[in-house]
Amino acid sequence: MKKLFAIVIAMVLALSLVSFASAEQQTYKVGICNYVDDASLNQIVDNIKQKLSAVEAEKNIKIEVIDANCMADASIMSQIIADFIAEKVDVMVGVATPVAMTMQAMTEDNQIPVVFAAVSDPLGVGLVDSIEAPGANVTGTSDYLDTNAVLNLIFAQNPDAKQIALLYDVGQDASTTPIADAKAYLDAKGIGYKEYTGGNVSEVILAAQAIVTDKADAIFTPTDNTIMTAELSIYELFAEAKIPHYTGADSFALNGAFLGYGVDYANLGQVTGEMVADVLAGAEPAQMAVRTFDNGIATVNSETCEALGLNYDDVAAVFAPLCTRVQSVQTAESF
Repeated sequence: MKKLFAIVIAMVLALSLVSFASAEQQTYKVGICNYVDDASLNQIVDNIKQKLSAVEAEKNIKIEVIDANCMADASIMSQIIADFIAEKVDVMVGVATPVAMTMQAMTEDNQIPVVFAAVSDPLGVGLVDSIEAPGANVTGTSDYLDTNAVLNLIFAQNPDAKQIALLYDVGQDASTTPIADAKAYLDAKGIGYKEYTGGNVSEVILAAQAIVTDKADAIFTPTDNTIMTAELSIYELFAEAKIPHYTGADSFALNGAFLGYGVDYANLGQVTGEMVADVLAGAEPAQMAVRTFDNGIATVNSETCEALGLNYDDVAAVFAPLCTRVQSVQTAESF
């Protein structure tokens, strides 16, 4: 009996300790809304979640992640954010400019902290007062694109290029500044250009066909999620016409474009996760500087390079002095 009694007491004590430990573990809710299903943005979300999982283990806390994708639908986006508010999340994460701007607008009253990811021009679209001091309940990471650097690559590869196609979605805020910068750059060089736009995959395909008909020498697209979503549907058209597509993210190259130039989105996701963890620990977004990155990585699709009649080693040698790193990738849907 004494032995049985001792076992029972031990079990009760063990259960009490488990219960006490559980009660002591702080629990947080983080709502992540991704703008659309594409390789770069998905990579960001995956890395945010990986970072938060690591923080859980390191800090002995529980972070419940509510992960949603609005698929570029404004009404779905608003509903997702409203659900986050109803769930009383501790932090919202908006992946891409449209989501971040909607989160900002919908949290003005309740002041739920918002950490954005991959917003190309947070100052230009009015998300923050300044990069150093955002000034409200919003901060995050920027994938600002050095447009001139991408265009320099075009003319390093083909000094005789005379006509550049600018392919983008006029509805994407992330494209506004880079396209204006591209026009200024080309005007200064006396190079001709023509704009081609599309708001969905079907329209982008029509725009791509027009570019081929017009026989552009090269194509420039900034970090435009609409064009990114359509890339798998247009890259073969450009390759067959021997027109290289220069773009503002490595995911374009993964999906068949000749070149993607920009930030390391896996690292951007990790840093975004760090910022979320800092906010959960009590940091004020208003005082947290927007994080920017060295965006000198050139990702060349080696298969498309060959289809264009170019040698990858030669291309890499031309690009190397203008980039922090040149790397190759082959066509796939996701990283």
